[in-house]
Amino acid sequence: MRTATDAAAVTAQLATVPADERVALVDPRFVGHVQALRLALTDPRFPAAAVRGALSVQPEARTALARAVTATAVTARTPGHGSGAPAAPAPLSAAGTGTAPGTGAVTAVGTPGQAARTGATEAAAEPDPNAHATAGAVGTAAPDRVADAAVRASGEVYAPGGTGSGSRTRPSGTATAPGAADAPTADGVTDAHSSVDDLAAALDAEGVTVHRPELGVLVADVPADAEARAAACDAVAAVDDERVRLRSAVKARDGFFTTYCISPYSRYIARWCARRGLTPNQVTTASLLTALIAAACAATGTRPGFVSAGVLLIASFVLDCTDGQLARYSLQYSTLGAWLDATFDRAKEYAYYAGLALGAARAGGGGDDVWALALGAMVLQTCRHVVDFAFNEANHDATGNTSPTAALSGRLDSVGWTVWVRRMIVLPIGERWAMIAVLTALTTPRITFYVLLIGCALAACYTTAGRVLRSLTRRAKRTDRAAHALAELADSGPLAELVAKAAPRKASSYLAPLSAALGAAAVLAGTAAAGFGSWVPVGCAVLYAVLAGVAVAAPLKGPLDWLVPPLFRAAEYGTILILAAYAEVNGALPAAFGLVAAVAYHHYDTVYRIRGGTGAPPRRLVRAIGGHEGRTVVVTAAAALLHHQNQGFTIALTALAAVLALAVLIESIRFWVSSGAPAVHDETGEPA
Repeated sequence: MRTATDAAAVTAQLATVPADERVALVDPRFVGHVQALRLALTDPRFPAAAVRGALSVQPEARTALARAVTATAVTARTPGHGSGAPAAPAPLSAAGTGTAPGTGAVTAVGTPGQAARTGATEAAAEPDPNAHATAGAVGTAAPDRVADAAVRASGEVYAPGGTGSGSRTRPSGTATAPGAADAPTADGVTDAHSSVDDLAAALDAEGVTVHRPELGVLVADVPADAEARAAACDAVAAVDDERVRLRSAVKARDGFFTTYCISPYSRYIARWCARRGLTPNQVTTASLLTALIAAACAATGTRPGFVSAGVLLIASFVLDCTDGQLARYSLQYSTLGAWLDATFDRAKEYAYYAGLALGAARAGGGGDDVWALALGAMVLQTCRHVVDFAFNEANHDATGNTSPTAALSGRLDSVGWTVWVRRMIVLPIGERWAMIAVLTALTTPRITFYVLLIGCALAACYTTAGRVLRSLTRRAKRTDRAAHALAELADSGPLAELVAKAAPRKASSYLAPLSAALGAAAVLAGTAAAGFGSWVPVGCAVLYAVLAGVAVAAPLKGPLDWLVPPLFRAAEYGTILILAAYAEVNGALPAAFGLVAAVAYHHYDTVYRIRGGTGAPPRRLVRAIGGHEGRTVVVTAAAALLHHQNQGFTIALTALAAVLALAVLIESIRFWVSSGAPAVHDETGEPA
C-alpha cells in the first residue's frame, strides 16, 4: 500500500499507478465484512463501485477520479464549510485507534502496506490481473487478496460467526457532505464522515455511474469512535459472510428444478472450484465437453449408451449452473465468459439433438429416421428464444409500461405456489434438460422428440399468448433504442433493404407484424403445398422478401412489432425444414440441421451483442450472408435447380452451412475477444 496525508499526496500517488489499472480507495477506519469489500473493490463489470468507506475505479473513470479528488479537496478547504475553518489533516490509524473524524483521510487498497504502522492515509493500485479489464476474468485469488488486504489495513479481520440477523447495516455508498458532522444511524451508533464517500458522490456528479451493491445483512461502516467501532464489530461477528456469499452465488430467480435439485449442492462445487483456482470459463468448457460426450453416447444407439447420455446430460447441466455460480461467488466476470456462456448452452442442446438422431438411425431393428424431429425441435426452441429476446428488448425501457395482464401476473406472484407452476409451464432449461435426460434413458429418441416438441409448443403458446395480451392492453411508448434493436434482430438483408427504401415509411400500429405474418405464411404454405423441386417456393420466397421489406420500412414501435423477428425466424428455418424433409435425399436433413444451426448461431450472437449495448454484427456481414430473406430465396432456388441431381441439394446445403458458419464465427470470435466487447451476464433468471 502507498500512503498519503492530503489530496495532493493522493493525486501524486494515483499518478504513479499505470493508467490501464484499476485503483481502490478505502478509509483506514473501515469496519465490515470481507464480502462487502469484494463487492465494492473487485467486480469488473462497472466503471466504479462503492460501499460505505470504500471505492474502486476502473481505468476509464480514472480521469474523473482525479478531478473528484481535486474538487473535494477544494471544497474541504473552503472557509466556513461544515462546522468551521478546516484544520490540518490529522493522521488516521489504519488500526482504527486515535482517529480524527472528518479530516478527509482516504485509504486506497492494493497490497498490505504500512498504513497500520503510520496511521496515515493511503493511495495504491489494485493491479488488474492479466489485463482482465480488457481480456478476461479476474483471477480467483485477486478478489480475496484485495479485500483481505483492505480489512487487515482497517484492523478488522472478519472471523465467521453465527447466522444471526441482528447486524447493523447501512445502505452502501451513503455519502455525507465534506466537513459534515458525524451523524448517528438509525440504531443510534455514530458513523464518521469519510472522504471516500465524498469521492463517490463527486464521481456521480462527474457523470460516472457508481455501482452501489446491495449489502443486505453485510456490514460496511466507518465508525466515529470506540463505541461505534465496538458495535460495528459485533454486527460483523453476528453474520457469517461466507454463508451470505454462497447464497448470493445463486440466481435470485431460477427454475424449480434448478432451485431445488441443482443449486443446493452446485454452489458448494462452485466454492470448491474457487478454492482450487479454477475459473468459470474452465467449468463452462467442462460442461460443453460433458454434453458432447453425452451426445456421443446417445449416438451409439444402444440402451447403455442412452442411459449414459441421460446421466451425462444432467452432469453437464450441473456444471452449467456451477460456472455462473462460480463467477458470482468469486466475482470473475469476463467478456470471454459471457460469450462462452451465451453460446455453449445452445451448442450443447443442439449437439445432443443431433446425437439422438444419429443414435436412432443406428438403433436395432433397422433404425429410425428422426432428423426431421430433431431439426423441428431446434427450430421451435430457437424461435421461442427469439420471442423472449424481442419482447424484452421492446419493453424493458418503454414508458407507461403497465397493463391489466401484467398487474394480474404481479398479484399471482404473491401466491407462492403459482410462481413455481408458471415457471415450470414455460419449460426452462433445467426442466427441459431433466425431461430429455429421463426420456433418453427410459424410452426411444422418437418418443423423446415427440414429448419435447409437444412440451415446447405448449410453452411457446402460453408465453406468446400472454405477451400478445400484455402488448394489446398496455399503453407503452417504445423508445428509439427499442425500435433499433428490433430492426437489428430482424436481420434484414439487401433484398429487404431495397424494398424498405421504396416502401412508404409511415408508421402503422399493426402493418409490420401483419406483413411479416403474411410473408411467413406465404412462403411456408407455398413450400409445403408445392413440395420439393417446384419453382412455386421460389416465387413465394420472393414475395416473402418483399413483405419483409415492407415490415421493416418504418420504425418498429407498434404494440406487436416485437413479433417481427420471431416470424422471420420461423419463416426461414421452417422453409429449410420443409424442403429438406420433402427432398427424400440421403443426407438432406442432417445438412439442413447444420445450416439452421449456423444461422441460429448468428442470431444468438446478434441477441447478446444487443443486450450488451454494442449493437448487431456489422452490416457488411449481414449483407454478405444475405439476410433472412436472401437465404430463403437461395435455399428455395437450390431446391428447384438441383432436384434432379442425386446429392445436389444436400451438397448445396452443406456448402452454404460451411460458408455461413465460417463467416459468422470469424467475426463473432474477433468481436468477443476484443476489448470493446461487453461482459453480458444473465442475472435475471429468465428461462433459457
